[in-house]
Parts: sequence; C-alpha cells; structure tokens
Amino acid sequence: MEHPDYQEDARFPQIPPPYSEKQPYNQQPPPANGPGNPAMPTQYQAYYAPHGAVPGQGPVIQPPLHTNFVVPVQPTREPDYLAYSIFTMLCCCLPLGIAALVYSVRTRDANQTGNGAEAQRNSRMARNLAHSALGVGLVLVIVYIVLIVVT
Repeated sequence: MEHPDYQEDARFPQIPPPYSEKQPYNQQPPPANGPGNPAMPTQYQAYYAPHGAVPGQGPVIQPPLHTNFVVPVQPTREPDYLAYSIFTMLCCCLPLGIAALVYSVRTRDANQTGNGAEAQRNSRMARNLAHSALGVGLVLVIVYIVLIVVT
C-alpha cells in the first residue's frame, strides 16, 4: 500500500480488533431538525416572492387554467357466454372451451369499463369458440358411438 503509516509483515497477517458491543464514543446524533441540518421543515423556511413582486403584497392567486369534468362510464350489456364457455370447456373440447372462457372474461371486463366495441367483439369471439367447441365435442361423441356400434 502507499499509506506512509502502513506496515505489512508477510509472516503475520493482520488480525482485526474484536467486535465490541459498546459504542466507541458517546456522541449523540444531531437533532433531526436542528440548526446543522439543511433539511428544514417547509413551515420554517423563508418565503421568496416571484421576481418583480412588491414586498408585503402576499401571494398571488390565479384561477385554474383548465377544468376537467369526469363523466361516469355507463357499463354495456353485451352477453358474455360465461356459463356456455365453462360447459364447453368441461364437457366438449377443452382447448376451445378455455379460449371461449378467456374471451368471456374479457367481455365481462369490457362491459364493466363501458367499452362497447371491445365487449361486442369479445362476446362474438366467445360465442363462436363455444359453438366450435360444442361442434367438435358432438362430432367426437358421434364418432365414438359409431366405433362402438361397428365393433
């Protein structure tokens, strides 16, 4: 090392001092809002008026520039086909039923947020997927019955 007081003996590694539970000194930390702390609460900080303001005049109050009106969203009433999707998922065709269930939940969310176009699109997709799952399930049942009767 380059420190002038540093002396290293290669034969004896330096052993650090043992850990002590006692504090090395009894100095108290400075108070949180004391004179030495620059983070002074705002209530005690000086007020500086804007450039060009007359001293003693007080703060200048300006009216708001824009007014925003919040209009509550009306929920839409598109059918979500949730029960139909669950039925086709459990009884007919699992993959198409899961897809129909996902679109049913999306339809329900869009209905609650008032997004009519998205609710209508998701409702139509859920219905088409549920119909497809039902059709695939019926075809599989018919094929199974035919195979059982023939053999």
